[in-house]
Amino acid sequence: MHPYIKPLITLFEQNADPSQAPGMKKYMRDQFEYLGIKSPKFKELLKKFLGEYGLPPVDELDIIVRKLWSLPRREFQYLAVSLTGRSEKQLPPDFIHTLEYLITTKSWWDTVDSLAGGPVGVHFKRYPAIKKKYLAKWRRSDDFWLRRTTLLFQLNYKEDTDFNLLCDLIRENLGSKEFFINKAIGWALRQYARTDPKAVKKFVKETKELHPLSRREAMKHLED
Repeated sequence: MHPYIKPLITLFEQNADPSQAPGMKKYMRDQFEYLGIKSPKFKELLKKFLGEYGLPPVDELDIIVRKLWSLPRREFQYLAVSLTGRSEKQLPPDFIHTLEYLITTKSWWDTVDSLAGGPVGVHFKRYPAIKKKYLAKWRRSDDFWLRRTTLLFQLNYKEDTDFNLLCDLIRENLGSKEFFINKAIGWALRQYARTDPKAVKKFVKETKELHPLSRREAMKHLED
């Protein structure tokens, strides 16, 4: 095991709260087991650890996050996402392989959404060639978590959002019965409405096939 991980695992296991674990597991529809460390305590422990050990070297991050991903408690996947996010502006181009692995393994909205709107969005901005290649691959994937990522990676782009691209991605997913796709469509539109509400209203009005969930989410703060 990588030496960086040992004290991290020890710190979090020592602060496990078994009384909280069942409720956290139930909230995530029994998808994962938990140590029982809720968000405020999680942030406190991570801050303490980083204060002592700092961030891992970027060239060793792949090994570290994959090991954390392999551990059975969900908090360790959250740690992998957190460490990746804190290094997102230094990640090398080929880290896209790691990001794809994290999106498609132990997939659920809690990790996928953090990766999509954070490290993936930053990575695609930094490396246009990577964006072109992987966006083309992911948007046609049978894995709806990859397609959800293509819908959400521009969440924090604001004025830099390629709205035409977003509209194309949405059109490709019209007719989907997958909740997480239709929810993502609405979320992406709602987020961009903060930048250009008229464009979102126009798209929603013109796109008759938009799922009611997507429409409702998109128009949440735009209704007259």
